[in-house]
Amino acid sequence: MTINLEAEAANREENNAALIAALNVTGLSEVESSWELDVINDAERGRWIAVLGAEAIAELTYRFVGGRVVLLTTWVDPAYRHNRVATELIARVLKEIRESGKKITVICPVVGEFIARNPEYLDLIDKVRPGVGAYPQHAPAEGDRDGLAAFEKDMT
Repeated sequence: MTINLEAEAANREENNAALIAALNVTGLSEVESSWELDVINDAERGRWIAVLGAEAIAELTYRFVGGRVVLLTTWVDPAYRHNRVATELIARVLKEIRESGKKITVICPVVGEFIARNPEYLDLIDKVRPGVGAYPQHAPAEGDRDGLAAFEKDMT
């Protein structure tokens, strides 16, 4: 099976843009979705899942690296976008991380945008390795010429 990296990157960018646009939806509270969601930590697969009934409708993938939680990608089923699902999922995940006392490295631009709009979560970002998706945007470290080098540094 061959993977088209350009198509995969374009699909990921389209997904991120749609989710960031969905963060603009107003109504309800700042973080409540339109439905009663359960958020489950599937630690075996490294993801938090937003579940509506028996259906998984969103996920936020992560890895534990050096005592930090590296937040990788957010995905929401297109049928459930613009209903604050990503917002509620991210808020609940960040609350759980805060309660654990861990810091985060942000790779996912959707999480970065959420934190930009909700600065009360800025204290969770690891100061040494904030991540390429962190907000406010950090300057690349000396010697980081591209995003891949920054990503590799964040994952160490």
